[in-house]
Amino acid sequence: MSVLISYRDACGTPITIVFDGSGPPRNPAEQRSTPEVEVLYSRAGQTADQIIERVAHRLQPYGEPLVVTDDLAERDLVLSMGGMASNCDNFIRTVESALEELKRDLKNYNLRERNRYRK
Repeated sequence: MSVLISYRDACGTPITIVFDGSGPPRNPAEQRSTPEVEVLYSRAGQTADQIIERVAHRLQPYGEPLVVTDDLAERDLVLSMGGMASNCDNFIRTVESALEELKRDLKNYNLRERNRYRK
């Protein structure tokens, strides 16, 4: 979850994670929603795909929602709704790249500031 929070901070994009299940996990060690990342669980008789489709539809007025799933049919459906879709491997690479870029930018910023105050 901390990686997704860092990614959200880097790109400024709200993140919602949807899991199949009849509610939040009973194990208190499991992650729950935070102000940075919303975590949703499907109810009994409901699939995560149904929640994803509803969320993607409701977010359309705010921009193109990106759905990350390895389910090809779900990706096609989201694309037909005007959203964007990615498989999990591509999204992981996107997150890693964004965090590396943020790390480089922060390092360069700190170096410039340090040099500025040394003068």
